[in-house]
Amino acid sequence: MLTLVPTPIGNIADISLRAMEAFSNADIILCEDTRVTKKLIMLLKERYSLHVKEPRFISVHSHNEKAFIEKLDISFFNQNVIYASDAGMPGISDPAQELIEYCIQNCIDYDVLPGANAVLTAFVASGFVKTQMLFYGFLPHRGGERNAALQEALFNGYTTVLYESPHRLMKLLEALHVNAPKRKIFLAKEISKKYQTFYRGVAQELIQELDTIKGEWVVVIQAGKVHKSTISEADILAFDLPKKVASKLICKITGENPKACYNRLINNEIK
Repeated sequence: MLTLVPTPIGNIADISLRAMEAFSNADIILCEDTRVTKKLIMLLKERYSLHVKEPRFISVHSHNEKAFIEKLDISFFNQNVIYASDAGMPGISDPAQELIEYCIQNCIDYDVLPGANAVLTAFVASGFVKTQMLFYGFLPHRGGERNAALQEALFNGYTTVLYESPHRLMKLLEALHVNAPKRKIFLAKEISKKYQTFYRGVAQELIQELDTIKGEWVVVIQAGKVHKSTISEADILAFDLPKKVASKLICKITGENPKACYNRLINNEIK
């Protein structure tokens, strides 16, 4: 059996009784960084007298998860196997979804324990009353992909939650000031840790207010209006473009399957 075990995102007291029970009964502990998880278990032993077997620790992170799964045999899960992120809920901007998919495909029992999660904590703390939200994780690091993702995050009609690293936070705020200067932003720094701090305001106010940007950040963006494209398929086809190029543009706007769209244009079937 596989059990996904959330771990504290800052304050060790956020560990749940069920999470400690899972650690106690584990034969194998899969984790992002074995050093981090071993340190957590040591602290749980000292503070809560946690008793554990002598489990086998295996590092499974975003760079090796697929390769690890490709080598798995179903019998691996005849033991008590758990997966623990370095902090927070596995599968939320952390590995584990591939493991769950493997279990589903091979009829392996699995469970997911509830626990600490920075996304929901920041979303509730933001005070933005629109209860529908979208989580974007980390935006792409640079270039056109980052700008396109930011536009989606800003103009989807929902409260949007992002993760951001300290060395890119100020650039994000500057981009938010340019693209949505009147939009309210909520920043949560070091959630549940000693120096947890909340900030709220428009981007320019936050840029002026922040004195240090070290630490882990969650960014919550107030919902804005949806930007809908006024370009139609007919507008695109009015240009003398190759069918393959035209179909890609149409799919960007409509979300239609690229292959189906291309075949439709080849057969002169216009929507």
